[in-house]
Amino acid sequence: MTTLESKAKTLLALHRPGDPVVLPTVWDAWSANLAVAAGFPALTLGSHPVADSVGRADNEGMTYTELLTRVRQVTAAVDVPVSVDIESGYALSPAQLVDGLLEAGAVGLNIEDTVHSEGGRLRGAEEHAELVRGLREFADAAGVHVVVNARTDLFLRKDGDEADRLDRAVDRLTLAAKAGADVLYPVGRHSAEDMRALTSRLPLPVNAIAVPDNPAKAELAEQGVARISFGPFLQAALAEEAERLLARWQ
Repeated sequence: MTTLESKAKTLLALHRPGDPVVLPTVWDAWSANLAVAAGFPALTLGSHPVADSVGRADNEGMTYTELLTRVRQVTAAVDVPVSVDIESGYALSPAQLVDGLLEAGAVGLNIEDTVHSEGGRLRGAEEHAELVRGLREFADAAGVHVVVNARTDLFLRKDGDEADRLDRAVDRLTLAAKAGADVLYPVGRHSAEDMRALTSRLPLPVNAIAVPDNPAKAELAEQGVARISFGPFLQAALAEEAERLLARWQ
């Protein structure tokens, strides 16, 4: 566990508000090697691109076992810290989730509040915080400070009244922070004003999503972001380029 703990500490230290770490969202050993060769110090596996790569649907259309198989392939191929999008937890216990990740060599996770195994309902704020608390407790008991990135889908879902959505997201993520999260992820594309409000009001480093062919690191840094990832957009950009190349051979 010493190596895993070292990688976990390295990953956590990369989260600096105003000087964001870019974690390319990868899906297999090939894309992971590509990102590491380009100089990136850590990676995240996204559920959407991983699911696409194994012929499954996003939103827990693949099993946790299938996801962990891909995680092992990535951690065997690269020697940088790896975080994993575990969606809403695949209806598994925090102990099962943490044990699986550590056995596969990962040192970070994203956990979202849309419960795909229960018709896509939104977890209550306290309920989501309790899940975060369980993940933190089991990781700490294992001796590895797994970097917990607590995500809310309020913006993606356009949940409730837009007028107080940002306030509700702050309240929800603040509860997750108190429960043991390390990073907070109000996933969605935000205006500069809203992102500044989020980073200034939230008590922990904030993760932002970005489109890789529209470089915005300087802008997001100015907005106080600490972590940038790509979700499904890196895979989508590469797919678009592949389609362009292949079309020339029709």
